[in-house]
Amino acid sequence: MIIDGRVWVFGDAVDTDNMYPGFAIRMSPEEAAKHVFYDLRPGWTDEVRPGDIVVAGRNFGLGSSRPVATLFQHLGVAALIADEFNSLFLRNAVNSGLPAVTIPGVSEALEDGDEIRVDVKSTDLIRASDGLTLAGTPMPDYVYDIVARGGLRPKLQADGFLPA
Repeated sequence: MIIDGRVWVFGDAVDTDNMYPGFAIRMSPEEAAKHVFYDLRPGWTDEVRPGDIVVAGRNFGLGSSRPVATLFQHLGVAALIADEFNSLFLRNAVNSGLPAVTIPGVSEALEDGDEIRVDVKSTDLIRASDGLTLAGTPMPDYVYDIVARGGLRPKLQADGFLPA
């Protein structure tokens, strides 16, 4: 799975409360998505475009188990790339079918607006402007298969474990 997109860079320890604020929990996912990063970067949801990629530092997604991946999908975010993901957040992204790629040092190497290409399976990343290349830790094949099939539910349906 190859993804080309424009980058938005966030720092370390971005909490799920910053992505899915408490006041938005009772909203539909479509409405709640309008409030992603509302306190970190007001107006971001008006600027993000389908196909964009969120890049972050260490421990991205710490905090509660809010289903944040769904909000990113409603905004059209194509992938998440981080130096390191919080394990609970990473599981939520994978189960939702949102590519989440670990590449140490990515948050320092890229800037807002960079255009990149990332191979989700191999984790090879190339910046279009100068050819900078980075690579991280490939996800295990069974995890990649969940993401490639669109999430855990579609994979279980395709494998005959759930009705289609």
